[in-house]
Amino acid sequence: MPRIETDICVIGAGSAGLSVAAGAVQMGARVVLIEGHEMGGDCLNFGCVPSKALLAAGHKAHDTARGAFGIAGHDPAPDFAAAKDHVRAVIDHIAPVDSQERFEGLGVTVIRDTARFLSETELQAGDTVIAARRFVVATGSRPLVPPIPGLDGVPFHTNETIFDLRERPAHLIIIGGGPIGLEMAQAHRRLGCRVTVLEGAKALGRDDPEAAAVVLEALRAEGIEIAEGAQVTAVSGTEGAIRVETGDGATHEGTHLLIAVGRQPNVEALDLDKAHVGHDRKGVTVDRGMRTTNRRVYAIGDVAGGAQFTHVAGYHAGVIIRPMLFGLPAKARTDHIPWATYTDPELAQVGLTEAEARKRHGDRLTVARADFAHNDRAIATGQARGFAKVMVVKGRPVGATIVGPQAGELIQTWALAISSGLKMSAIAGMIAPYPTLGEINKRAAGAYFSPRLFESPLVKRVVRFVQRLP
Repeated sequence: MPRIETDICVIGAGSAGLSVAAGAVQMGARVVLIEGHEMGGDCLNFGCVPSKALLAAGHKAHDTARGAFGIAGHDPAPDFAAAKDHVRAVIDHIAPVDSQERFEGLGVTVIRDTARFLSETELQAGDTVIAARRFVVATGSRPLVPPIPGLDGVPFHTNETIFDLRERPAHLIIIGGGPIGLEMAQAHRRLGCRVTVLEGAKALGRDDPEAAAVVLEALRAEGIEIAEGAQVTAVSGTEGAIRVETGDGATHEGTHLLIAVGRQPNVEALDLDKAHVGHDRKGVTVDRGMRTTNRRVYAIGDVAGGAQFTHVAGYHAGVIIRPMLFGLPAKARTDHIPWATYTDPELAQVGLTEAEARKRHGDRLTVARADFAHNDRAIATGQARGFAKVMVVKGRPVGATIVGPQAGELIQTWALAISSGLKMSAIAGMIAPYPTLGEINKRAAGAYFSPRLFESPLVKRVVRFVQRLP
């Protein structure tokens, strides 16, 4: 049986694994990369990339249909199959960056097979045994399929299959009102589908409820039916005639079904116990340095059981590169990690929500707010809905919520502020070009200082004193 000895063996060629492999090999380490499925992982093939491409197609159709600014709208007659061609073209355009050929060109040994540990120091991929000084488990996650009665006998989609569907669903039922479910709801609605979203608790329940309400109102205004508190109890039917029953006694009938209730880590096939790597249903157990119970093994990205975002996977890769290659200590943080839901309007968050900040900081918290209704660029472009609010403690932001146009772009200012420990004065002192959406961040910072300047008796006394001077 062939045997390879290497410095670093990475299991999984998604965002996390590719980042480690590329960085490590270019800095002189010997690297073996193992991938049993698609290079690029979930993000490229089934997640971030195709979903944003489909959303872009839906956005184009929506803008074409909507009249505004004296320009009449007209029926765009969306070509659903052509929209899927766009999705495939985007994936194909990006794929070479994540390809086996590129990584082999960098000097990485790529093995296309599934991996399983043999011991604390060895694993097997196909017919090859790999012994490494360090292992990185970056196997990601997959769609969680809940044990709903009848689901095993009904055709359904997950994010791994929905982008291959070329015939437009007449009525798409989505189980799950989180970011994935609502993004797909809006994309399909704008491409001509009737859409029903069934959420067992609160839609966008992990986000600030005030911000989530803005998104849900917009989606409902587009004709998307969103039922909250609708716990699915049974599914039945055949392709083209799906029947979903919920605990409130309601029955929903549609042509297609999408399951979007969450993710589960890919750990079952790894034989982690043979490597003495601790794990549970949430994923691999890691410390703050992303190290497992076996000090030779790290776990990063979705499989590590934390926030399941591509940018978090990339961040984890950067954290473990320091100790693996240079022997330097490094610990992962979570307080500065942003996330976004790419509906229209977008919703983005970094750090603590208002509710979390009030619970943690109590009376020390100040909430500074600015509305897009007062942002001149948003008014000019017909996007003046939503707001930005910043949670501030002792002059420093500890969290920010933005709902509105390009919220995913705008949240980056606050991600930088929190990660770098900047004060609100740094944002207030920033010069933003006019008119831009980014001014809303400066206005929010200004809103923090306004009461201290305009409502302070001391400030007024000082100003009156100075005015009496010759």
